[in-house]
Amino acid sequence: MKSNPSFKTTEAPEWSRRADPSFLFDQKRVWIMGVLNVTPDSFYERSRFPSVEKACAQAELLITQNADVLDIGGESTRPGSEAVSTPEELDRVIPLIDALRYQHPHTFLSVDTQKALVAQQALERGVALVNDISALRHDPEMASVVASARVPVVLMHMQGVPATMQHDPTYTDVIAEIQRFFEERIHYATQQGIAEDRIILDPGIGFGKTLHHNVQILNHLSDFQSLGRPLLVGLSRKAFLGRLDVSQRSSGTPADDRLPATLAANLWAVQQGAAGLRVHDVGATKQALETWNHLAINPR
Repeated sequence: MKSNPSFKTTEAPEWSRRADPSFLFDQKRVWIMGVLNVTPDSFYERSRFPSVEKACAQAELLITQNADVLDIGGESTRPGSEAVSTPEELDRVIPLIDALRYQHPHTFLSVDTQKALVAQQALERGVALVNDISALRHDPEMASVVASARVPVVLMHMQGVPATMQHDPTYTDVIAEIQRFFEERIHYATQQGIAEDRIILDPGIGFGKTLHHNVQILNHLSDFQSLGRPLLVGLSRKAFLGRLDVSQRSSGTPADDRLPATLAANLWAVQQGAAGLRVHDVGATKQALETWNHLAINPR
């Protein structure tokens, strides 16, 4: 599918304008980011949509399930994954963004990328959020792109890089080290012209962390609230959840069977202060949240 060239005109068509991001910073609600991978090798096989047509069909499903954000990624960052080139990542994500902006002009789109050129071209087409797992460290031009566009950005903590991050990750104090990392990244971002009130933090569950580290993070999410920024948590169907299942402790529950654990962990994360959840299963997550909220508001 060829990109629609009309985004280059002086008066951008309605479908290329950015959605309002204010809900991301509304402390009274939890927002759901639906995963939309245009990749052949993401860790969860059912989240791989390597063609625009299949990705659009999945987007339709996520929109029907009332996802607040669709997070489009063209490069797998699962443990052991290898980086893809900028041209290849652009070839994967830009046609999908063009199609979705045309078909669903009011849908809030995010781009999951570490590359400034990918972010820039996505933002030119109306994408409203940059989700950078490197927290602006991978590409020296990324901060400038985000600052110029005046869009929100997710800064994620990661020890190492995806290809090697799970090779014996080590911390003296994982919570304190992530906290210091966030403080340094917030300072860097603001020095580069990114408004602090547009920054979202992600502790990076599974990115250079052991099972113990992930559990510690989830038990201490509230510690990060002292930074005054919304927290995005992405733990959907990740391997550590499979190893929490006592009945499957030796081999781990496969990704296909990790939805119950995902829902339980996401509800725990919300209780600990998560403002956003990045998930594969939007409908199930919405239902779980609505039920949990109803019970919390209307106790017996």
